[in-house]
Amino acid sequence: MGSTTSCCVSGSPKLRRNAHSRLESYHQESDMSREETGCNLQHISDRENVDELNMEYNPSDHPRASTIFLSKSQNDVREKRKSLFINNHGTLRRKYSSCSTIFLDDNTVSQPNLKYTIKCVALAIYYHIKNRDADGGTLLDIFDERLHPLSKSEVPPDYNQHDPEQKQIYRFVRTLFSAAQLTAECAIVTLVYLERLLTYAEIDICPGNWKRIVLGAILLASKVWDDQAVWNVDYCQILKDITVEDMNELERQFLELLQFNINVPSSVYAKYYFDLRSLSESNNLSFPLEPLSREKRPKGRKKTRASNCTIYF
Repeated sequence: MGSTTSCCVSGSPKLRRNAHSRLESYHQESDMSREETGCNLQHISDRENVDELNMEYNPSDHPRASTIFLSKSQNDVREKRKSLFINNHGTLRRKYSSCSTIFLDDNTVSQPNLKYTIKCVALAIYYHIKNRDADGGTLLDIFDERLHPLSKSEVPPDYNQHDPEQKQIYRFVRTLFSAAQLTAECAIVTLVYLERLLTYAEIDICPGNWKRIVLGAILLASKVWDDQAVWNVDYCQILKDITVEDMNELERQFLELLQFNINVPSSVYAKYYFDLRSLSESNNLSFPLEPLSREKRPKGRKKTRASNCTIYF
């Protein structure tokens, strides 16, 4: 009887994982080997966690999965590096810290620089659109600008044919963040929600839907992250021609497509932050560096002496 149960459990990885705790209590009582039972029952250390493997394909949920925007930018980054190497003969001018001067930026994982974080997020969205998988992408009605225009201006017939420039994306995101007084952390969460939407809904972001997808991600991120959330009617004051009903429907369908998964673990947030920094460095969008000085050092912090300079941390 026990042999039959073991065989049934080993036939399904899911059942095998769920029934392990029940089988473990009988492990010491049974002296039969795997060969004697005729079942190749794997050891727990050899079993694959199916749920964890599935999560690795979704970077917005799993910290070990590579972000989509960084992988989509690789080809362009290699071309840029090749061009810079040829034009500069292999010598790139960079600032390096020394014993007498330490260069720091005001951008940390807990307090990102707002301006440059928005620039990096806009660059990530640009690569998403430029290197999308399918030509034109799949347009869901709620994100289609022809069906739900953001302004009263007439939508051109080829509205889904011309990729936006990085500056255009940056201006759109910056306008919303400036008017709603959103934080840099909110920009990172916006990118997490955007990639989660593309993965869950299996759609592409393209010229005809990028504005409404970004708007929906910002709308949701501002409510989840900021303590003082911006109301939907406030966005209608920024985008004069959009109605509250449209904003409500955009938020509702965005949430449904995310399967109401709005949780962003700290490990996922940190991964997106550092991948955005990598993207900025690869595109010569480095955060401004300034020498460490007494005026800018943190107050009331511990200090340590190294060589002939003082490092504050």
